[in-house]
Amino acid sequence: MSARPIAAGTISFGLVSIPVKLYAASDASAGVSFNMLHAKDAARLKQQYICTKDGEVVPRDQMVKGFEFTKDRYVTFTPEELKALEEQSTQAIEVVEFVPIEKVDPVYFDRSYYIGPDKGGAKAYALLSKVMQETGRVALARYAARGKMYLVMLRPLDNGIVMQQLYYADEIRPFADIPVETADVSSKELDLAKLLVDQRAADTFKPETYEDDVKKRVLGLIQKKVEGEDISIAPAESGGGQIIDLMEALKASLAKKPEAAPAAKTASSAKRPAEETSRKPAKRAPSRVASMRTEAAGKG
Repeated sequence: MSARPIAAGTISFGLVSIPVKLYAASDASAGVSFNMLHAKDAARLKQQYICTKDGEVVPRDQMVKGFEFTKDRYVTFTPEELKALEEQSTQAIEVVEFVPIEKVDPVYFDRSYYIGPDKGGAKAYALLSKVMQETGRVALARYAARGKMYLVMLRPLDNGIVMQQLYYADEIRPFADIPVETADVSSKELDLAKLLVDQRAADTFKPETYEDDVKKRVLGLIQKKVEGEDISIAPAESGGGQIIDLMEALKASLAKKPEAAPAAKTASSAKRPAEETSRKPAKRAPSRVASMRTEAAGKG
């Protein structure tokens, strides 16, 4: 079933204007969600807003929006004033610059949307996707929609275009805020770590080979519950003692055979470890076997 667009707009840069449509990239229905019910009669519950001052239930027609400018002090806004604060929704995706894809840190990535061409925009759309593929660059743009101004990135994907919503710089916590204890790493430790990486290396990311095992288990338990069965959860097993020594941990990881990946064999996985191939005797060519038998008969 073809996807339905959630919005229409234009990609513009210079004198170029490309009519496009936006589509949701994620499927919210794929997740598992629960509803809050009344335990007595299994009826769904609805949320209510309670005043923290007098404890009364506040209906929606008595609600106003406010901004806390100091502790417990608010300035309120009317609907008309809120509209004045909103950015005009032009639905225009205005490209500011093209940058190398590797220069955009994924920490800035937020939501993803697919972009498809609208009527009359197929040629320019294909050209934009192709030129970004050829140059290895992505487009940084501003997108005004839903009363806000968004920072977005346009990148090529399968001859199409993905719009990646980005966080602004002031919305990202600097990594310097994270307490990280410094530690020296020896060359021997680094070499062992490289072997561990090579053991599990793959050339491409294939998302279809990964599944949400927790969701599968939860859905299975829900199905049993629907069928009237009782479900019980076994207590989680203890993780055991923690390996402290880094070298021992790396050696233990290398000694443990990695699980077979469901994906197709990659170039790295096609090479069998030396110790695995040594278990099987090498096959001798028929001519070599025959000559060996002749030599053995002559010696006898």
